[in-house]
Amino acid sequence: MNEKDYEMLLTLDATRNITYAADILFVTQSTLSKRIVAIEKELDVSLLLRSKQGIRFTPPGEIVLQHTKEIMHVLSKMRSSLNAKKSYIYGKLNIGVAINYPKYHLSSILTSYYQQYPNVNTHITTDQSRTLYLRMLDSSLDAAIIRGEYPWNDNKLLLDREPVCAIAIEPFTLADLSHNKIPYIYRKTDAIFERQLTQWMNEHNIRITSPSIFVDNIETCVAMVNRKLGWTIVPKICLSSFHGFIVPLQFSNGDPFMRSTYLMYNDNYRSLPQVEAFINIVKDYKQN
Repeated sequence: MNEKDYEMLLTLDATRNITYAADILFVTQSTLSKRIVAIEKELDVSLLLRSKQGIRFTPPGEIVLQHTKEIMHVLSKMRSSLNAKKSYIYGKLNIGVAINYPKYHLSSILTSYYQQYPNVNTHITTDQSRTLYLRMLDSSLDAAIIRGEYPWNDNKLLLDREPVCAIAIEPFTLADLSHNKIPYIYRKTDAIFERQLTQWMNEHNIRITSPSIFVDNIETCVAMVNRKLGWTIVPKICLSSFHGFIVPLQFSNGDPFMRSTYLMYNDNYRSLPQVEAFINIVKDYKQN
């Protein structure tokens, strides 16, 4: 049985006459009768009693008719719910955000998103860019904000490029750094940035030989510089409240040492309204 069969049974119930029912359904009496016989054969019951006065449902037919009414009621409620939800965006959004990005920009993006789309269930994964990149490759994230240069054959929107800087509380020169006059503060970072950092240090003959400090995040790193414990190298994104000495870095060929941030997403997921809405919010934030 299908929805047309349910409609047919309800019409027969309303008219109690095969001729009238056939006219309402725009079919011939023969076609209608054949379909009734097919349903009776499928259910292995007799549905109708026929007489000169019209038709009457048998006891099994009354059971089928009652379930038909319930099914059509459920279908009607489902359609009403779906139509109502067409006026707003809902569903689940699964995004990844590079570990240093949320503190400085994500709150503004999410505030705007939540205000416009309060019915979306948002799941945010904060992790190293490489981990997020691998999750984008296996399609376990709808979109990701990733820092660094990762190959991506789908959609990739540049959000920002900020200088990478050497910082310390007191003024310094690159010669001071190369002679290890100031302790260096290491921090945990991704492999791509680490390679760029090593390249810059090699090009400027900086060899870290003096006692150093190792930390696991960028905030602790900057905080230790603020306490005059040494110097470090960080992207400018985290220096809004730093008031020490800042030197933007360059490679030996004159190119600035930059850190890029991208929004990566798969074009297939743009068909999901909640994903498309997030992409548009991020684009608006970039433009502003």
